[in-house]
Amino acid sequence: MKDSHRTYSQRQLKGGENLKKILARLFIQQNIILPEIDTKLITITEVRISPDFKYAKVFFMPLAGKEIIKYSDILNENSLEIKKIASKEWTAKFMPNLNFVKDESFDYAEKIENLLLKDKN
Repeated sequence: MKDSHRTYSQRQLKGGENLKKILARLFIQQNIILPEIDTKLITITEVRISPDFKYAKVFFMPLAGKEIIKYSDILNENSLEIKKIASKEWTAKFMPNLNFVKDESFDYAEKIENLLLKDKN
């Protein structure tokens, strides 16, 4: 689950949204070629940037949530190359280091929904 107890500055939120759009566009247009995975099948759900803008946690989900470990490993192994390509569109002074993590909010929402349905019956 995401660390929702933390508050983020407007600057961090704006930077996160901007980076999310940049990465999503690069993946959809396949400007980033990665071994063994099709970047068009990756959804970037959220990007959280550290206060010093040195690190970004990139939440993602592959299509249908399949092969999540494989996707995570390949994305993180190639994060420097992804950062290099994305930095061409990044307007802030420093491009943060990227750490790709599975977005578990969908799993969490499904779990809650199942619990609610179970209680109804």
